[in-house]
Amino acid sequence: MKTVLLINASPHGDDSHAHQLALELVAVLQQQHQGLELIERDLGAYPLPPLGTDYARALTSNTPFDSPAFEVSEAMIAELERSDVLLIATPMHNFTVPAALKLWIDYVLRIQRTFKSTAKGKVGLLEDRPVHVVVGSGGFHRGERARQPDFLTVYLRYALNTIGLFDLQFTYLQGLVLGQEVVQAAIEQARRELSLTPLFSNLVCN
Repeated sequence: MKTVLLINASPHGDDSHAHQLALELVAVLQQQHQGLELIERDLGAYPLPPLGTDYARALTSNTPFDSPAFEVSEAMIAELERSDVLLIATPMHNFTVPAALKLWIDYVLRIQRTFKSTAKGKVGLLEDRPVHVVVGSGGFHRGERARQPDFLTVYLRYALNTIGLFDLQFTYLQGLVLGQEVVQAAIEQARRELSLTPLFSNLVCN
């Protein structure tokens, strides 16, 4: 293992609980693998440009990969290709992924580059690697207290599967608007669960 790519999709940046937990996971991996490189992309602090006409036209023509129209897409895909582990820290917005993360997906999920279309459906072109998604939500969408649907998990799983990433795990921090006690309990529960996975077995649980 050499490189971890951390995607932070929270508009709260470093104050995001999901992002803070993801950084703890990075620290665990750095303890296990000396010289581990971290590539961090903060989609809130440095938003990606919206998809434009040039990009749309390039997708539907035989445009070379090194065309200026694909510059942002190629940069995002190159970071993904370099990574041995992908970590995504994201909030749940309106039952699904936030707009910033959806835009990143639109740039990396690209026909003839990260997937191909066949008679049997789309086939991913990227090499599989461990992917861990930390999801923060103000309410509850899983368990006995669930009061809303979760379209984030199924969508993100399908999108990443499409480009060849199947080794996916999800960690959920729920009830984050209900006060510090609930927040801390959610984080501690997540740490305990994560410490049981081989990838993050050295995570210190308070």
